[in-house]
Amino acid sequence: MAGAAAEQRRLAGVVESWQGRPVLVIGDAMLDEWRFAESDRLCREAPAPVLTLRRRISAAGGAANTAVNVAALGGRAVLVAPVGADVAGDELHDCLDRAGVWDRTVNQPARPTPVKRRMLAGNQILLREDSGEPDDPLDPDGVQRLLTALDCATEELRAAAGGERPTLVVCDYGLGALPEPVRAWLVANRERYATVALDAHDLADWRGLAPTVVTPSFAEATRLLARASGSARHTTGPDLHLDHPDGDPADGPSELSVGAAPGDRAPRAHSVQGPGATHRAGDPIDHATANPDGHATPTGLDGHATAGLNGHGTAGLDGSATAARLDRTGPTGEAAPDRVALTGDGLSVAATGLTVSAADGEAVDRAKVAESRLAELHVHTGADVVAVTLDTEGAVVGGADGERRRSHSTPVPASHAVGAGDAYLAAMTLALAADAPLSTAAQLAQLTATITVSDTGTCVCRREDLLAALDRPHRDGEHPVLVDAAELAAIVAEHRRAGRAVVFTNGCFDVLHRGHVRYLEQARTLGDLLIVAVNSDESVRRLKGPDRPVNPVEDRAALLGALSYVDHVVVFEEDSPAELIRAVRPDVYVKGGDYPPEMVPEAPLVRRLGGQVRTLGYVPDRSTSRIIDRIRAHGQERESDPSFSSKPS
Repeated sequence: MAGAAAEQRRLAGVVESWQGRPVLVIGDAMLDEWRFAESDRLCREAPAPVLTLRRRISAAGGAANTAVNVAALGGRAVLVAPVGADVAGDELHDCLDRAGVWDRTVNQPARPTPVKRRMLAGNQILLREDSGEPDDPLDPDGVQRLLTALDCATEELRAAAGGERPTLVVCDYGLGALPEPVRAWLVANRERYATVALDAHDLADWRGLAPTVVTPSFAEATRLLARASGSARHTTGPDLHLDHPDGDPADGPSELSVGAAPGDRAPRAHSVQGPGATHRAGDPIDHATANPDGHATPTGLDGHATAGLNGHGTAGLDGSATAARLDRTGPTGEAAPDRVALTGDGLSVAATGLTVSAADGEAVDRAKVAESRLAELHVHTGADVVAVTLDTEGAVVGGADGERRRSHSTPVPASHAVGAGDAYLAAMTLALAADAPLSTAAQLAQLTATITVSDTGTCVCRREDLLAALDRPHRDGEHPVLVDAAELAAIVAEHRRAGRAVVFTNGCFDVLHRGHVRYLEQARTLGDLLIVAVNSDESVRRLKGPDRPVNPVEDRAALLGALSYVDHVVVFEEDSPAELIRAVRPDVYVKGGDYPPEMVPEAPLVRRLGGQVRTLGYVPDRSTSRIIDRIRAHGQERESDPSFSSKPS
């Protein structure tokens, strides 16, 4: 556990290092209003509940919530955004003041403050009313005042930081706060900011920004790729312009369908149609539905309700219609992740036409699709880091150098996840601005988002809560290195709630040698937690023969547990670790050898559970069998050489 404790201290050090870091947030600020009511009867006029309002809460939303999270995590946050001269605007100013955000918003008397009002009963969101639309554009004077505020806030932050260039976060949710002149100014002044983070529903608007990191949802990423492919038929080269189709619904909030309804085992055909689509369960259709049972799907990291992959008619990357069929056959009571079925020589994602190579018959989920298109997303966004958020399935993060990171999240009620994407963006930005490695930034961002979803309301993560979460798993030696299967399942669940990636490997490890050590050291770099499963003595005898193991399992497990990069060791009696794999559900399953991952017997099971399979080569000429053979050969030489017997014992 020493290795894991050291890792936690390192992560906490990154959080400490971003204290006071200057961050300028610009974009669509809004007010989140929560109304909590009670209901014990239906009204006589209609089958609708009669609500009695008990409590009302206002919170910063959108770009304002991102700024609040930056401040809560320890950064120095400044918000530049248009805000209406109205009651909602006054409440938003109060929220920013309470959070310690430097309020540099610009009043727009003729433009209302965007508001999202949610009515809840029993923690269930019954309805949401939105006000403030993209049809309320900034007038020329408002644009000029916004540019002036942006320029002044940049210099103010730089002066406060002793000349250090500030970090910039752009939150473009399509509500009109970032018209073309503002986007052009940001592109032209890119060098004034050290780190630039971009969260935009419409990434095509920001091609020239060259951000450090972009955080699109799966729908936003696939929409960008579809547009890029269509435009590439007419324009090539680095100055690719991504055209906007007329009436593209992407100008509004992006929405995404996740999983199948609990208990739904029937395969269904899915693609996408416009808002308001309806479907009778079991019908063979070519239209998207919110869920096969018509119920709402939990919101994702960006806090939006889910409806369809891209909210409009099916169109492939080449502009042709597509209708990929999705197999939603999950176990009863468990939501199955989106899957895409074979179409010709590849795999297609419903309503996008995106294809990814895969073995014949192997299903591919959204995470695998996102991983396969990271390189293209880097090209089309110009970003060093691309983090594709997958709502209840976590995120896929990739660096320009090819480094990839998969993180996971815990499904929660929709009312708990509003604004979790803002917290994710704030932590990711602060970590990268503090020069943290990509893997560290991804882990801290996922952990921050996970912490925020414990209760109903707009998500905010405090620095104290993040540091406490980093310290919690290792307090008072809570988890030993050597554990049994039951203990291991509980430990893994705790780490997964904290957003950590689990690496799993297994073997006999009879005579620990240099090859093992290097192999386990490499395996640990693939995630945050390394679990080693060791065959019992009886299992080794069945696999290796009656003269093995050389060392009993107690010694083998103790030696493995002494390695700093091994977090937990568990012994299993079976010949295969399949049951442990089902219990752990590893993010990465590692085996040693020079054969491809497809030849690993456990590979199909790991992939069905959503994990990756990696094989790592051993050090040449280093193996347990060869070491044992050399020892035996040496012993035989001693027995046959008379000179040995003449020496005193």
